[in-house]
Amino acid sequence: MRFKITLLSLCSVLLAAQLQAAVSLPVGDSSAAIPAETDGPAKEALQAFKEGRHAKAIDLAKPLAEKGNADALYILGYAHETGQGIEASRDKALDYYRKAGAAGHKDATYRLSFILLASEDEKERTQAREALEKAAKDDPAVAGRILGEAYLRGVLSKEADFDKTVFWWTQASNAGDVPSVLLLARLYEGQFGFADKKDAKKSLDFYSKAADLGNAPAMVALGSRLLNGDEKIRNEKQGREWLKRAIEKKENSAYLALGDFEENVKKDPKAALAAYERGRDAGQVDCMLRTAEAYIEGKGTDKDADRGMDVLESAAKAGSPVAHYRLAIKRLAAEKPDMLLCYGHLLVAASGGVIDAQHDLALLYISGKLAAQDAAAGVAWLTRAAQGGNAQSQFTLAGLYLEGNGVQRNMNNAGQLYSLAANQGHAAATFALAQLHGKGVGTDVNPIKAWALATLADERGEKSAKAYATELEAKFDDKQKAAAKQELADIKAGKAPKPADKPADKPADPNAKPTLPAPVKP
Repeated sequence: MRFKITLLSLCSVLLAAQLQAAVSLPVGDSSAAIPAETDGPAKEALQAFKEGRHAKAIDLAKPLAEKGNADALYILGYAHETGQGIEASRDKALDYYRKAGAAGHKDATYRLSFILLASEDEKERTQAREALEKAAKDDPAVAGRILGEAYLRGVLSKEADFDKTVFWWTQASNAGDVPSVLLLARLYEGQFGFADKKDAKKSLDFYSKAADLGNAPAMVALGSRLLNGDEKIRNEKQGREWLKRAIEKKENSAYLALGDFEENVKKDPKAALAAYERGRDAGQVDCMLRTAEAYIEGKGTDKDADRGMDVLESAAKAGSPVAHYRLAIKRLAAEKPDMLLCYGHLLVAASGGVIDAQHDLALLYISGKLAAQDAAAGVAWLTRAAQGGNAQSQFTLAGLYLEGNGVQRNMNNAGQLYSLAANQGHAAATFALAQLHGKGVGTDVNPIKAWALATLADERGEKSAKAYATELEAKFDDKQKAAAKQELADIKAGKAPKPADKPADKPADPNAKPTLPAPVKP
């Protein structure tokens, strides 16, 4: 199925928390797609919409739109697209955006393109491309940036098109669009795939170009790479100078890059702490976290756990989910932890996307240590963590599906989850997968694959796996032994362990249920 783009600014996804859009494109909230201001007749309507008086805004915009006012047409298009103050209607939104675009409203053309690019209809995506290419003649900066990402995502081609991505971002870059310059830097750095196209020199050149254009985040990126990057491109004098310039522009992440250089390259924890502390004092959250770690562990200073916890509290108050998670871990380790307080920290961290916090919160729910067990909540948080790639969560959730504990028993889900965890090197999951194949739970019995997986689990440190592999091998003839060794070689060569082969049409045999490691307890 073709990837669907959200109806947000295409480039806002790639540039999140790093770049600022150069125009009034939708970047997350309901008013972001509305122009910041206008001196035209639609000024009052625009202000009413921004203030949330949508019905009033529409009443004011309609008569102006009938006269062809571009701003009013755009407001009505956006209102219909979002359903604010009027019925949501894709067709009416497109109609108003087309009229507004024809009247010279650039953002209307972009908003129209976002909707069409999200379509499953190739003809509509082609219309978006044509509209953007036309817009690029007068506004290559923004239109080129959007076209570049559309080709990067494979929306306008059968697959991601590196050359066309570079072409359009270069057009935008040459027009002075700093976000596109930075996107090219990241593209050549390999952040968007295309490993064979990585070019450290080109990447550095683009970071340098963006920095020369006065972009403070680019100055940090350039300085960081000159200090902390590949040894071939390091230049301490220039790197420090760029970070200094970034600090002068109040880009406080420069302190983080400087501290990392002192800590990891210069091996000077005291100097690193000094840089982190300056960043902490400026409110830079990651510097707060580094400073807290230094105090707690005694890196570059004497150990002072209380001082470190105070800094973590400050970082948590500043909105850092990671700080909340670290506070939870520290407090759970206490002899008599305040479970309600720890729960609060874990919940904030988990809601903020910290995957380890999602896992630990799930275990708290499942264990009943929060006064009452809540298996449903535990499974929900485990699922989020598993989807986020946490191998331990995948393993634990697989065990729940295998046993039917808190969820309906599902061999397919169990096999898939064990496979995901095993593919990340999780020893217990690898052994569990071996047992599924060895016992024929949810799949055909396959002792060859079971031996290979059990042997791999043993190599990964699962203590029970060796005895199981030995038990299986004792029943092999020479041909089976050779096949088993080949299976292990294939797995190690990248042919990943597969889940149960026939979970849908072969019910699990309760009598053949393997003894698997129990879900990890908090």
